[in-house]
Amino acid sequence: MKISARLLSIALTFFICTALTAQEKTEITFHKSHIPSRNNAPFSEAVQAGNLFFLAGQIGFDRAAGYMAEGGIKGETEQVIKNIQAVLKHHDLALDNVVKCTVILSDIEDFKAFNEVYTQYFTKKPARTTFAAKGLAVGAKIEIEVIAVR
Repeated sequence: MKISARLLSIALTFFICTALTAQEKTEITFHKSHIPSRNNAPFSEAVQAGNLFFLAGQIGFDRAAGYMAEGGIKGETEQVIKNIQAVLKHHDLALDNVVKCTVILSDIEDFKAFNEVYTQYFTKKPARTTFAAKGLAVGAKIEIEVIAVR
């Protein structure tokens, strides 16, 4: 089947106009934190674009206790996930709404231990990227950021 250049041009123009219109209608909201003391941070804990929620990376800092979670990579991973759950809950979302996770480990050798905890919570298996980086904020062993859909 041969498609004329004119028909292809019309189809491409329609596609581009539809995509641009969809982008123009997407409202973006920079949400304040559910923890008032975090509202002075130089970033938003959650940014909403339409029905998508982009959460800032969370580390294993236990905000109630005021220190990094104990128990090494497993303890920090559990606390990170609790922190993510708290932000999601503030927006009437849960871990089942998460479609993408980006995981940053300070030591790739912690991958297996981290994964043992992670798989207990993210049972829907969202898409994921995991890598190691030299040095995370306040000496954290792990940081996770997520994208969720309402």
